[in-house]
Amino acid sequence: MTTFPLNTAQTDAFIDAAFAEDIGTGDVTASSVIPAAATLNAAMNSRECMAVSGIPLIVPIFRRLDPNVDVELHVQDGDQLTAGDTIATISGNARALLSAERTALNILQHLSGIATLTQRFVAALEGTNTKLLDTRKTIPGLRALGKYAAACGGAHNHRMGLFDAVMIKDNHIAVAGSVTKAVLGAQAAGHAQIQVECDTLEQVSEAKEAGATSLLLDNMPPEVLQQALAIADGRIPCEASGGVTLETIRTIAETGVDYISVGRLTQSAPAVDIGLDYAD
Repeated sequence: MTTFPLNTAQTDAFIDAAFAEDIGTGDVTASSVIPAAATLNAAMNSRECMAVSGIPLIVPIFRRLDPNVDVELHVQDGDQLTAGDTIATISGNARALLSAERTALNILQHLSGIATLTQRFVAALEGTNTKLLDTRKTIPGLRALGKYAAACGGAHNHRMGLFDAVMIKDNHIAVAGSVTKAVLGAQAAGHAQIQVECDTLEQVSEAKEAGATSLLLDNMPPEVLQQALAIADGRIPCEASGGVTLETIRTIAETGVDYISVGRLTQSAPAVDIGLDYAD
């Protein structure tokens, strides 16, 4: 399992931002309806099958508003849950827990949704040699957590951002003038690892000859992917991308591509259903 990506300072900053937009100047409902000294015992439960992600955030979220809260975690990130499984039991100041409830549920539902969808894509690849990759198609501000959740579901993380790998795409090629010119520019800047996005077989050949070290084969149907792989001849790792679904990923993998990247893992995975329920 991959390491949780946020350190203490980053976790605090995330919680600050989440509470600022939700609680703002104060929870007017809890402060009006709930006595200041009232306590609450609650259980956080799964309401459907899921792969869970985001567990390390539960304690710091609730502890921010109630430093004395008692939280018992029953699962860990990456666990497979069924409907009715208890994720955590929580006891503490009622006002604090109710004010923190939505923030805790929102992030856990979102990250677990990513992990759950990712797990389904990984299952569709079972028995092939193709690895699943995530992408930079993430919600702004949540990239590290989104990619972490994808890893919890079994994906491999692609580049984190524009700063850690060269990927020459169609607009780069258009401005540079050609695939070859773009690759030569990256080489002149001292980059040894250069991935090139290819829309055509001609670009595959040109990228290979120019010295690309990996290829992203964009929106190619399986029969064209096979031709592209023949050109690469096993000497350049190849990644297929573009419009990949649960229904098509197996067919794409069976062409023999090394990787398949799927943007919807982090861009549009549906949230799973998790509830915080009152317990006697």
